[in-house]
Amino acid sequence: MSSTLLSAPATTQPFGPAVHLSCRECGHTTELGPKFACEECFGPLEISYDFGTVTREQIEAGPASIWRYAPLLPVPADVASRPNTNPGWTRLVRAQNLGRELGLSNLYVKDDSGNPTHSFKDRVVAIAVEAARTFGYTTLSCSSTGNLAGAVGAAAARAGLEACVFIPSDLEKEKVVVASVYGGRLIAIDGTYDEVNRFCSELIGDELGERWGFVNVNLRPYYAEGSKTLAYEIAEQLGWRLPEQIVVPVASGSQLTKIDKGFRELIKLGLVEDTPYKVIGAQGSGCSPVSQAYKDGIDVIRPVKQPDTIAKSLAIGNPADGPYVLDIARRSGGAVEDVTDEQIRAAVKLLARTEGIFAETAGGVTVGVLKKLADEGRLDPDAVTVVINSGDGLKTLDAVSDCGPTAVIKPSLDAFRATL
Repeated sequence: MSSTLLSAPATTQPFGPAVHLSCRECGHTTELGPKFACEECFGPLEISYDFGTVTREQIEAGPASIWRYAPLLPVPADVASRPNTNPGWTRLVRAQNLGRELGLSNLYVKDDSGNPTHSFKDRVVAIAVEAARTFGYTTLSCSSTGNLAGAVGAAAARAGLEACVFIPSDLEKEKVVVASVYGGRLIAIDGTYDEVNRFCSELIGDELGERWGFVNVNLRPYYAEGSKTLAYEIAEQLGWRLPEQIVVPVASGSQLTKIDKGFRELIKLGLVEDTPYKVIGAQGSGCSPVSQAYKDGIDVIRPVKQPDTIAKSLAIGNPADGPYVLDIARRSGGAVEDVTDEQIRAAVKLLARTEGIFAETAGGVTVGVLKKLADEGRLDPDAVTVVINSGDGLKTLDAVSDCGPTAVIKPSLDAFRATL
């Protein structure tokens, strides 16, 4: 396919192959801009594209970052030359040790802790920064459960923008430090994430928020596209094929829906074979409204007013993309499951012990769900399976605070022998 937009010089294409915003509910289209809700039905907007021809060779010649997929993203062609954190191209680890313990012969861990601020949020923020530049915003902002705040702070510093981010006041200390070290304003609010998010929506309509780009509100259609790069990388790193089973953490649900979108785009472009894949969502039991709706066989997500889980990065009581997560899980033959705090802690330790990967609690959720489904015989043991670790365990140390020395001894060989 071709279009006037695609044939224009790169300098006139701030959004690359993106052609318009479309409503996920009613299908109404509107021009590209800082919008996130449909003017017809108030449904969520997402970006539609006219990709033209994109080849594997073109992608493989690109940089070792998400910008190798610039032809599939709402960014200009020269995006790699701009000051950005350049996230992505994180490792896909063949998890043979963990696989043996769980009875899964083709298991991989997509380890996104290797991103610049040690979480997958760097991917989505990198796209949002480019949109913020285009719209002339001077301040980058967000509501966050921790990881996003750090990613926004780092990206704003790198891009020369101001930053002001908002978090619930009860976040892990490590995430608070990461969010504040980049020099922007960090505002802690006494309330849940959903209350913080509502406050940010009010701020957008106030003169205080003028020329502010809220990455997960008025820039959300662009920001969300960054999660597609997880799908692109997984497929490319598997030798241009789709996994047969994938376990994805669910907070707002956006990551899971965009991974599915990324897989479908690769199929449509002929970059991978159209093979079936099961998408499995993972939540902590103390905040599992999507998992509960899946188990109840209903389409309505009942919000959790007071989340209570150590997986704070997933503690969104009213997930915006929850209904779409249900659709994808059911359509693909997957599932949405949850695990307790005890199972999350055990899974963090299991992944560290078997594969040398120290996951944050969200990774404990995905590995915990993986183990739960494997133990219950709900996974194909021979299928190519990918589990996502979205962040670094150094950000959630309290979850494994019982770890420590196996012995405390005097500095002598006899004392050491006594421990063996």
